[in-house]
Amino acid sequence: MRRNAGLFVAISLLSGFGSSAMSLVAGIWILDVSGSTSLAALAGLCVYAPVLAGPWLGGLLDRAPRRPLVIAVNLMLAAALLALLAVRGPAQTWLIFAVSCAYGVSYVLIDAGETALLPSALAPTELGDVNGWRSSAQEGMKLVAPLAGAGLYAWRGGHAVAVLSAAMPVLVAILYALLRLNRAPTDRPTERGDGPRTGLVVLFGQRATRLAVALAAVSIAMSGFTTAGTYAIVVTELRLPTTFLGVLASAQGAGSILGGLIVGRLIAARGPVAVGVAGTALFAIGCLARCLPWWPATVVGAVVAGVGLPWALVAAVTAVQTHTPSALLGRVSATANTAMFGPLVVAIPLGSAAVHLGARPPLMAAAAICLTAVVVATFRRRSTAPDETPSALSPRRTAGTGPASR
Repeated sequence: MRRNAGLFVAISLLSGFGSSAMSLVAGIWILDVSGSTSLAALAGLCVYAPVLAGPWLGGLLDRAPRRPLVIAVNLMLAAALLALLAVRGPAQTWLIFAVSCAYGVSYVLIDAGETALLPSALAPTELGDVNGWRSSAQEGMKLVAPLAGAGLYAWRGGHAVAVLSAAMPVLVAILYALLRLNRAPTDRPTERGDGPRTGLVVLFGQRATRLAVALAAVSIAMSGFTTAGTYAIVVTELRLPTTFLGVLASAQGAGSILGGLIVGRLIAARGPVAVGVAGTALFAIGCLARCLPWWPATVVGAVVAGVGLPWALVAAVTAVQTHTPSALLGRVSATANTAMFGPLVVAIPLGSAAVHLGARPPLMAAAAICLTAVVVATFRRRSTAPDETPSALSPRRTAGTGPASR
């Protein structure tokens, strides 16, 4: 299992590097080619929009062998990235948008596929730790890859970045092929529903997954809602240069790396819902700290928020992996991703509008919403019989000799 854990962390490092580098360069490339800032901003929307189709796309992972499908998606993504070599001027701008959409679709399939594969490769008690390590690896790449991608773009242009990014999913596909999948569930469902409704019913039909995913959704949505407010705090309230936003991004990234390294142990000790509650509360505290008129407090707030977000996210992912029948993990994981990240599509523009009320109101509103979610989740957790305690994290799945194609 140590071997599989190392492979999954390496997969997160490589995929995180390629996607983080290309996501920044895509916008810069569109801006250079078209001269339009609005078109450049739409590249990010193309990446996030496909998450709304998660419940439908996730069904593919339950109807086909998961590992071959994930490998195929990575290879097709590499081919799509190489299509960017045809970009020569404004007439080919549509290619960058098309590849951004391909990235978005691949995110949905690969993220859900990897979530579904993990229980087949690891013991149930290892899921929290490995999910945390993967989160730390991805956050670490967010600190390194954008700088590397921008530097390579400035030196050799967009084509060089496209080739480098295309190499990453090829290497990831090789690592997926090296996984040893020999853990199979004993709880096969007797009936398999089709369509998005099945994923919704399974995801929200259990208290452990319902509460953990809801807490993660609130935290992630509020992270998007507070983006404009954080910009305004730095520029308008603290009167610091815009480059200070890079300091905050690095501080939050450092907090996320730290949070990811310890979250697995917390989940093993307290359960996913309790860790989700703690993560959401920490994010609220981080928002309030950023409201203080003192720049060191803003940095500390970014670190605290950075710890809280991966706690909430990893707790939700681990709850889904632990409490979902393996045959339905693909669509349930994709539905969970839609529930957690879909609200960003609305939260970001709402936050951009709310900042017209002032820099602090969006941050204070986000803290209030997060703390309300914490109170509700805590009350519901205590008012019903426990089903997500550490003992419940042990094994609904037992070691087996399931098909290696999964």
